[in-house]
Amino acid sequence: QVNLVESGGGSVQDGGSLTLSCAVSGYTYNNPCVAWFRQAPGKEREGVAALAPRGSQYYADFVRGRFRISQDKATNIVSLQMNNLKPEDTAMYYCAVKRMPGCGFNARAFDSWGQGTQVTVSS
Repeated sequence: QVNLVESGGGSVQDGGSLTLSCAVSGYTYNNPCVAWFRQAPGKEREGVAALAPRGSQYYADFVRGRFRISQDKATNIVSLQMNNLKPEDTAMYYCAVKRMPGCGFNARAFDSWGQGTQVTVSS
């Protein structure tokens, strides 16, 4: 049973920063792809950043240069450092794990999801 627990969400002003954390546990397969997605009210879930097993990082164009995904292998926590936040970044943020090879932003390919953490950016 894969368990994903997100934390670190909150409310910030335009231009502010937040760091989200995702504690990953319980998977029995090696080196999964771990990704962050977000979903704003009335919009589809979209990929934000992904970390492949060998360390490759993938970013959506709208966050590249502002967000950074990383993993602490000792604690198995995957973090999303978010800088220069904008009101359009307001959404529920989810982390997800994908068992099969390959890493990207196809949400349907991810097997396990956390409950999400809310990020609100005000202007």
